[in-house]
Amino acid sequence: MASGGWGEEKNVKAKGTVGGSTYVYREFSRSPPSPTWGGRNAKRNEALPCHLRLTNASLAFSSVFPLEGKACVSPIRRGGEGSASDRLKIGDSSSIKHDRAVRRMCLGYRGTKNGAQCVLTSDAGPDTLHVRTSFRRNFADPNEVAAVILGGGTGTQLFPLTSTRATPAVPIGGCYRLIDIPMSNCFNSGINKIFIMTQFNSASLNRHIHRTYLGGGINFTDGSVEVLAATQMPGEAAGWFQGTADAVRKFIWVLEDYYKHKAIEHILILSGDQLYRMDYMELVQKHVDDNADITLSCAPVGESRASDYGLVKFDSSGRVIQFSEKPKGTDLEAMKVDTSFLNFAIDDPTKFPYIASMGVYVFKRDVLLNLLKSRYAELHDFGSEILPRALHEHNVQAYVFADYWEDIGTIRSFFDANMALCEQPPKFEFYDPKTPFFTSPRYLPPTKSDKCRIKDAIISHGCFLRECTIEHSIVGVRSRLNSACELKNTMMMGADLYETEDEISRLLSEGKVPIGVGENTKINNCIIDMNARVGRNVVITNSEGVQESDRPEEGYYIRSGIVVILKNATIKDGKVI
Repeated sequence: MASGGWGEEKNVKAKGTVGGSTYVYREFSRSPPSPTWGGRNAKRNEALPCHLRLTNASLAFSSVFPLEGKACVSPIRRGGEGSASDRLKIGDSSSIKHDRAVRRMCLGYRGTKNGAQCVLTSDAGPDTLHVRTSFRRNFADPNEVAAVILGGGTGTQLFPLTSTRATPAVPIGGCYRLIDIPMSNCFNSGINKIFIMTQFNSASLNRHIHRTYLGGGINFTDGSVEVLAATQMPGEAAGWFQGTADAVRKFIWVLEDYYKHKAIEHILILSGDQLYRMDYMELVQKHVDDNADITLSCAPVGESRASDYGLVKFDSSGRVIQFSEKPKGTDLEAMKVDTSFLNFAIDDPTKFPYIASMGVYVFKRDVLLNLLKSRYAELHDFGSEILPRALHEHNVQAYVFADYWEDIGTIRSFFDANMALCEQPPKFEFYDPKTPFFTSPRYLPPTKSDKCRIKDAIISHGCFLRECTIEHSIVGVRSRLNSACELKNTMMMGADLYETEDEISRLLSEGKVPIGVGENTKINNCIIDMNARVGRNVVITNSEGVQESDRPEEGYYIRSGIVVILKNATIKDGKVI
């Protein structure tokens, strides 16, 4: 067996069987570097800086590790077929107790002298559950991690959806809110000490957090969720948060007080306006493995969107050597990188020649406190100010996240992300029993459908659908669609309340419009906000192709060619938009 760049093979140490598969331990002379990338779909290749490498075409695996310290064993199972057949889905990590049992079963002892390295090779077939083993001296402990979720600023780019709510409170996917994404990722990663910093229009966000996460529905054990609303302290100048770093700095005293009673070593900074599924402890583990002061989670992006993000370059060890916030022109061109190392997860990496910061950071606790209180006490933003300076003075590492990630920063990106959920197969799935997404329990009945035609759509609970057509659309909770109405390429957020049949009859008799969509109405390429009332014989298609228009007095805006019906708005019978 070739060493594959891991040093000289010394001898076969032992054989063993785990889960019906045979594993052979071979001793090597040196250890591999730490991985610089992650994600659920990853074809580990020996040319990459990682613990795993392919051994043959049948997708059996090898893993290099020292046989001392703690072990982490996680199952790997095959993905789909065709072009995706080489992608792998990484399952949940087993307990340390089980890891040690596996090691004793196969080796009969706990370790080797002088830090010798071994390779674990599976002889199983391509459809058999494989085992990835990585022995580390230090395991990242989720109990030593506190997460800080930033509630965002004024949300001007998502206006008018943010006219009466904070960005993280914007509904997504039919029954969720954007804040549910980082919150659920935290819980699924084992992180249960969470601070949420709110500022603008935070009433609905606070209400959702209380109902979902503080109402007893989720067991936090020794964890907690605290909402920190923008406030003014004695001696401070009046004003809102001036940036991401300033938001954390304003509440640094709360964090410091918390650290006195909890053994927190790492601070995870998260954004409340993104859609993705991520095991944050993989990110934290790399942070620990590299002994990094700061670790940035990054994602590959294409040329058309690169200038919207902070872009990074890093060396072969994963250390960030350059950070440029939203570069343009020649500065943008200078941030191009060779992304061929991403061929394990992307069919054509050349379409994504940039690596963007996701706005997800891990800091050593003391490093964060020093940066915010002393070193850069006058700087307000992590991305544009602190990180470009910190990489020259600290060990700043990159963790490349190769799975689906969407920054919900504009009406267009919000609309596209929702419509992508309706694709077959979708790029992102809320449905995963191992890593579920949590949201507010509503205790609604199932949706009632009567002679409807539904294709490639997501229908939330508690809806009334009567002889309507729904295609490539999302229908939110408590939605009501009446006879002969058509919904296509539309995000309908639903309603906060029901109107009874008597109330609906009374409204119609008075010439008013009930909540929902009336008879014979045609809607395409539209976002319908909560509690909107769309009358009968209405046409909303933007047939003239208007890109931007403000018509609040008529109950709608147009952004990037998408018609946005306002929350609580009324569109009268026969209206054409």
